[in-house]
Order: sequence, then C-alpha cells, then structure tokens
Amino acid sequence: MSNETNVGGNGRNPVLIVAGFVVLGLALTLVIFGSNLFGGQDETDTQTGESILQQVPALELAEENVDQLPLGGGPLEIGSVAYDFALNDANGNPVQFSDFAGQPIIINFWATWCGPCRVEMPELEAAYQKYQADGLVILALDQQEPAEDVALFFEELGLSFTAVLDNEGIISELYGVANVLPTTFFINRTGEVTAIHRGPMTESQIDGYLAETLPALD
Repeated sequence: MSNETNVGGNGRNPVLIVAGFVVLGLALTLVIFGSNLFGGQDETDTQTGESILQQVPALELAEENVDQLPLGGGPLEIGSVAYDFALNDANGNPVQFSDFAGQPIIINFWATWCGPCRVEMPELEAAYQKYQADGLVILALDQQEPAEDVALFFEELGLSFTAVLDNEGIISELYGVANVLPTTFFINRTGEVTAIHRGPMTESQIDGYLAETLPALD
C-alpha cells in the first residue's frame, strides 16, 4: 500500500484548493466592506475633530495672552477705523478692544521709563475722572515691560484707568507709533480715530480732543 496522499487525477490537493478560495473571499470582503466594518474614514475624522475642539476651551486660550495681531492695512490716520486687538491688563485679565464698542476710547502708548509719559499721566487721570460718566475708556498700552513694574507705576501715581501690556510691541507697530512715546489715539463711539497726538498732552489739549470724540451717536 502506498503512503502518498491521493491528490486526485490532476495532482492538486482539494483541501488546499478550498482553503485558497476561502482566503481569497476574505480578502475581497475586506476590500469591499472594510471601511464600513471599521466605522468609516469620514466618521473617524469627524469624531477626532470634535474631540480636539472639546480639549481647547475658549477661556483658556484668552488667558494665555498671546498678542493678537488684527488684520489691518497700514498705520492708522485720522478718520480711520481703529484696529481690534486682545491683550492682558497688568493683573493678567484679558482685554479686548472691541468689548468697548459704542464708547469713546483713548489709547495711550507709553512706558514707565518715559519721562514725558510720567508728566502726562496725571492729566489723563483727571480726564478719566471728569468724563468717566460719559462712558470714556482709557487703555494705556505699556511697551514691553513686566507687569509688576507697570502695576507699581500705576499705584505710585494713583491711576485708576486700565493699564494694558503690549508685551511684544505688536499693537504699537500696527498703529504706527514708531517708538514715539507717549502717543495717544482718540477714538469715538463709532470706532473712528478723531485725533492722534505724539508727545505729552496738557489738560486743555485733552479736553479739546475729547470735544470731538465724546459726542453721542446720531
């Protein structure tokens, strides 16, 4: 009796032939239905995107205080619409310029080492006390100094308006300050620049600029 396996008349093992068809069928099934069997690429991408968004709360982004450069077209001039920006104040709180829409605003670019800025600050404080009831907002954008130095300066001079940190000088560059400190922009209730003053201001000058800035909307 022979010990060789009977493979049929053509010499092929039928067991191997059946196994080959089974493997081929599984491969075709994966090719045709694989995306559905594993949830689909589109659904996976959607779920991944939603998961990423849920991990980045808006408040945490604001508190990181990366200076935000608005989309703008060149240095501001009288009659221009002021650019929006977001920075932190000296206490680490986020300040968004557009949050004060509808109010008259003074933006003052300054630094603690600037002598003329120190001379001007009491005049700005007097104007703030005088016109605060009219909705006046003063944002004093300090140029690239530590928050502790700015806070001590404001405490020393008894200033009550808002000190803001322009950490990288990005907003002063956007507004076209050109390192001339102090430089002050007066912005009316519609967001339009009504006056630009380079150098320290007197009380009468501030009052004159505000006379063009404070009038209510029609």
